[in-house]
Amino acid sequence: MVHADASNFDSGLSKEEAYEHVLMQAEGLFDGQRNWVCNLANVASLLWHAYKSLDGASQHVNWAGFYTVDAANKDQLVLGPFQGKVACQVIAVGKGVCGTAAARLETVLVADVEQFPGHIACDSESKSEIVVPIVADGRLVAIIDIDCAEGDGFDAVDQANLEQLAALIAQSCDWP
Repeated sequence: MVHADASNFDSGLSKEEAYEHVLMQAEGLFDGQRNWVCNLANVASLLWHAYKSLDGASQHVNWAGFYTVDAANKDQLVLGPFQGKVACQVIAVGKGVCGTAAARLETVLVADVEQFPGHIACDSESKSEIVVPIVADGRLVAIIDIDCAEGDGFDAVDQANLEQLAALIAQSCDWP
């Protein structure tokens, strides 16, 4: 049975320990549940609470969530489950950080969004961003998008763990 305590993170955890908790809790939440909306909603919550429990730049994450491939138009991403402020509803594949990661099918880590050509400013407070594609059965189904209100908010630890999370999500959901 899903319990809200899954979102509790001890203070003083390292970033690596927080991600380990996220991955373990996500795996448990996915057991017996393959609905992609349900699973993405819970993961958005897990990520949000994990970042808020950490010291340093990670604590200043101001948006954590997903965009999914639009079933009616494969050339665009539509807003999915998230935590944070209201967000852009549609992003064209190939545009901005999210669209670039989707088009390339690879993680895009941006230390300073002002330096990223074509950055889409859904929230003017965002200073850095990481976007990780979720690929299931060889096709893009969604992206993980995390924004931080500080520059250099993400590093190789974030990338490696979010890529591991993306792979877990890809195999744990029934995608449209």
